[in-house]
Amino acid sequence: MTHDTVRVANAHSYVPQALPINASPNTSAVLPHVDISLPLNEEVGARPLGSKLPTNRDPGPYVIGIGDVISLETRMPAGRSDRITGGQNQKQTYTVQDNGAIAIPVVGHVSLAGMTLAQAEAQLFQSFVSAQVDPTFSLDIAEFNSARVVVGGAVATPAVVPVTLMPLHLDEVIARAGGITAEVPDQTIIRIYRDQSLYHFSWAEVLNDPALQKLRLLPRDSIFVDAGMTLDQAQRFFENQVAAMHLRQQSKVQALTALNAEFELQRAAFQGRLQADAVPRDYVYRAGEVTNPGRFALPFERRATLADVLFADGGYTQHTANPSHIYILRAAADGDVTAWQLDARNAATLVLATRMLMIPNDIVFIAEQPVTRWHRVVQQMVPSLITSGAGLASN
Repeated sequence: MTHDTVRVANAHSYVPQALPINASPNTSAVLPHVDISLPLNEEVGARPLGSKLPTNRDPGPYVIGIGDVISLETRMPAGRSDRITGGQNQKQTYTVQDNGAIAIPVVGHVSLAGMTLAQAEAQLFQSFVSAQVDPTFSLDIAEFNSARVVVGGAVATPAVVPVTLMPLHLDEVIARAGGITAEVPDQTIIRIYRDQSLYHFSWAEVLNDPALQKLRLLPRDSIFVDAGMTLDQAQRFFENQVAAMHLRQQSKVQALTALNAEFELQRAAFQGRLQADAVPRDYVYRAGEVTNPGRFALPFERRATLADVLFADGGYTQHTANPSHIYILRAAADGDVTAWQLDARNAATLVLATRMLMIPNDIVFIAEQPVTRWHRVVQQMVPSLITSGAGLASN
């Protein structure tokens, strides 16, 4: 066995079995915590005397959330293109599920919720490489459904405006709602509910301040245009928004609780079937001077090496095994058998054992020492000689 022969042997296209998603020990559905309580109302019944402006801050890159639709374009080599998209340079869309992941054929479930596009690309790249799939792809967001801004009150058409990759400003949201229907800008108050705080300023201030027109809105902002209405009406508007968020949150919690329970049941069933040897597995077989002859189960989702097989379950017998005659036998589809010999008397050659990849139905055989062979012959001959001598003596 040499570096060149190991490289040739490792060219086999074997792909390890994927671990079922419900069998993964870390598989669970997690709902991110979102505080959706109302702030303490210290101003009910009175029109604000002065403006309270929110901070115009940059929320950073867009963060993928539950409900977003991800567009994935892949380019696969001939013969394997259907493993992801069914063809070369084709786009597929995947919805981010309640557990924060998308499900890609062959690759499996990949958690993307809470990540930026750059982080999601890195996560997908690692998942593609782990699944031994060509990591050539382009990622985009086809639909923005997780982050929104709500606008209501004295506008032509109350609306829910999605937050996208492009910054969303106050004047744009007002325009998407059809504009403000109030006729007196000084008496028209814009109220913004953000992060348990209420902010307010007049529409006249917006018209006279270009910076305020370009106020950056954040996901989950609620805007109420108050045109001579009481603050109670604005408060009820915000309460309705919070109540709707509570209902969505509760329904998601219930769904995720049921999903986690299903995961636990499926995981327990998988473990039981695995212990009962009812799960189809790939095996390598060990024979000769090994401590525990038998089959070695190839692991899920990764490749095993010759070193893994040699040193698992007690390794080989030091006193009787011949380390210069370690054989790997591999049968081809046409019936031909290829044999590699590893001479492990030199410890440096054991490095080759850590690089030789195993495939299903490989046979690892360790020959016996010459003295061991002679010793066993003697062991078998001595009882026969004793029996023959005893027979002659009795005659």
